Amino acid sequence: MPNFQASVLVSLRPSVLDPAGEAARSAANRLGVEGIKSLRIGKAISLELDAPDEAEARRRVELLADRLLANPVIEDWSLELECLPK
Repeated sequence: MPNFQASVLVSLRPSVLDPAGEAARSAANRLGVEGIKSLRIGKAISLELDAPDEAEARRRVELLADRLLANPVIEDWSLELECLPK
């Protein structure tokens, strides 16, 4: 059975305020890093899974992203999937 590597990137929707991102932007400015107009914080999830084919691997990871890894009310997610060599 093929082994797949998946990366799911989760970020707040643009319309949602990001207090942690704003705090980090302000802290960067205090550290002397200038010019940051926007800083938003998200999360990256990496996983490996066995699946019979790429379509099934994608279906499984999309289910996880939709129902477990991201809050669909305030977050968007994207997926990268690759088949690992045996």
